[in-house]
Amino acid sequence: MKREILLNPGPVTLSDRVRAALQRSDLCHREKEFASLSLEILEMIGKIYPQAKDFRPVLLTGSGTAAVEAMLQSFASASKKTLIVANGVYGERMATMLTKQGKPFELIKGEWTEGLNLKAAEAALAASPGAYSAVATVHHETTTGRLNDISPLAALAEKFSVPVLVDAVSSFAAEDLDFKNVLAVAATGNKCVHAIPAISFVLARTDVLEAGKSEARSLYLDLFEYYKAQKTGFSPFTQSVQGIYALHEALREFFDLGGQKARLKTYRDRRDSVLDTLAAAGVKTLIDRSAFSSYLTSFLLPEGRDYDALHDTLKAEGYTIYAGQGNFSGKIFRIAVMGDIRTDEMNKLLQLLKDFFK
Repeated sequence: MKREILLNPGPVTLSDRVRAALQRSDLCHREKEFASLSLEILEMIGKIYPQAKDFRPVLLTGSGTAAVEAMLQSFASASKKTLIVANGVYGERMATMLTKQGKPFELIKGEWTEGLNLKAAEAALAASPGAYSAVATVHHETTTGRLNDISPLAALAEKFSVPVLVDAVSSFAAEDLDFKNVLAVAATGNKCVHAIPAISFVLARTDVLEAGKSEARSLYLDLFEYYKAQKTGFSPFTQSVQGIYALHEALREFFDLGGQKARLKTYRDRRDSVLDTLAAAGVKTLIDRSAFSSYLTSFLLPEGRDYDALHDTLKAEGYTIYAGQGNFSGKIFRIAVMGDIRTDEMNKLLQLLKDFFK
């Protein structure tokens, strides 16, 4: 079978190990074997970041968006506002989620090519002490490939006794992550963990989960119900069994390859080779090189160059890149280097980019 190399920010090209796991025998989600797998997964997720020892992961079937929405359903207050600090599509999407949930919020809508607006966040928190229950933001904003520094925002929120809700869907298991003054972190298995789109999860403070005070207005997305059931490995609703198989094997492979620090280095090495190749070809980045995450970069299309032509040229050779979103549509292209990409496949990609931008 021809390998398709996915250079979009998830889903990813699967390793042979994870693909083979999908062929395991069918299993009922109410059997003890399923519960054992789930408990192993929960334990492994909890070990990705040793500093998250006071957090507990909760699994659910759905994409990363489901994890973010479940996090907001369960922890965003129905009476006090959530302050959303956004600088891209996914930060702004949280405002849409809270609108549909009927929960109060205030959105700081920052420029997509800039970092988080800490001054505006501080001004909002200072102007209405006690009005906010949480601050919500995105760790890795894949709109641009920018890795937001969460720590200054978390420290700022702590001054006003407000915890932070973090969308780490596109960074979890690769980027360094600080859990100080964090209430919950939404993540997924089909990005930096290298599983399939099926199982996502939220790490939340264990003491808050144990308190059981849910703000959810949804049956399916109430993390507190999952938490109670998953103490024994089961879930209140049907989980994706094949998704569990894939995530279990992806996590085993993740640790076999050295864990988070090793994955971060692998991504950075690949990313830098793409950046260096395109810089030599005169292709400019959308944001400063130092602002990028470890694996996703965004580039301005040179004058006279067409995204579809670039996409189709690479696609014909088995490589899928990603277009720009919103106002960046047709103006930029993005390249993500997650997943099982082999050395010869990276070398071929670099040569294809050189040839296209001659």
